[in-house]
Amino acid sequence: MKNEIRIVIADDHPVVRQGLRQAIESDQRLKVLAEAGDGQTALDRIEELQPDVAVLDIDMPVMDGFAVTREMRERKLTAAIIFLTIHREEDLFNEAMDLGARGYVLKDSATTDIVACIKAVAAGQHYTSPAMTTHLINRSHRATALRQQKPTLNDLTPTERRILQLIAEYKTSKEIADELCVSYRTVETHRTNICTKLEIHGSHALMKFALSHKSEL
Repeated sequence: MKNEIRIVIADDHPVVRQGLRQAIESDQRLKVLAEAGDGQTALDRIEELQPDVAVLDIDMPVMDGFAVTREMRERKLTAAIIFLTIHREEDLFNEAMDLGARGYVLKDSATTDIVACIKAVAAGQHYTSPAMTTHLINRSHRATALRQQKPTLNDLTPTERRILQLIAEYKTSKEIADELCVSYRTVETHRTNICTKLEIHGSHALMKFALSHKSEL
């Protein structure tokens, strides 16, 4: 079928797999290629069949869903990952996202959520069960806070910005000292302070930074 989405399901409970399969195959675009009851079998089926989407239970015998995903990355297997779980803990959710999962579906709402989730991840989008939305928002807020904490040119004093501008003009510390009518040692101190504030390390890193941000100085 045109635009068919091919899927492998892995869960160690046959009843769960059966319920998922019925829900998935109620949509004509979705085709379940294989089922697996443990992580190793899931990995083998994914490698063999190259599905578009892999639905993996986090808790499985032999290899858990996270271990399967890590091994898939090692083997360059490109199926989009949906994790299926009973767990609502935020740390597990974050680990799943860090592993590159596109979907995170709670088992108690899986038959309701799974079709929409598969279609979303197959289209390159992310999908989580509505109950996990708070975790997603928390994750986004943390990422924003981290970006805001990253030092920028705005953290520099006017003198430090001027020195950085002169460094971008390939001027030496002695030439900068002469131009600003300060001592060589003062310029060197400013250079050290700039590197500390901007978390720049390495002998040529300051020059590279100055050149790459020249238009902003």
